[in-house]
Amino acid sequence: MEFGESTNAIRRELNNLSSAGYLIQWKRKNKIFYAANTKHTLFKVLQKIVHKHLGLEQIVESVLMQMGDVSNIILIGDYASGRDTGTIEIILIAEKINNDYLIKLQRKLKDIIERTVLFHINSPVPDKGIMLYEKMNSNTPQNN
Repeated sequence: MEFGESTNAIRRELNNLSSAGYLIQWKRKNKIFYAANTKHTLFKVLQKIVHKHLGLEQIVESVLMQMGDVSNIILIGDYASGRDTGTIEIILIAEKINNDYLIKLQRKLKDIIERTVLFHINSPVPDKGIMLYEKMNSNTPQNN
């Protein structure tokens, strides 16, 4: 087993997380599926911790500081599906992109977070994308 744990131990933990409300579960045929409960009061906090652990927070901050006029950063691919395969795919929706910086950033991130980061510029966003950053419209009122 990939986790180095018995299936019973993993099933027990998944049931505990479901009972606590962190996960939702459903049955399809003879399989049980689990997903994060996005309505749980701690979901955003836990999501931030996971993003920080995976280096996603650092990617967002780096992109926004140096990249250009970025309006959206969307996580796609394996990481958006919850699989840590070592390749993080990100769509950047932007008016102008500093391509030289983008190439340097990819190399730097590989060293820092030990994962390959692939940037897709202004690509169509698939259904399973996760919004990491969305620029506030200057005409949109903000809550303080």
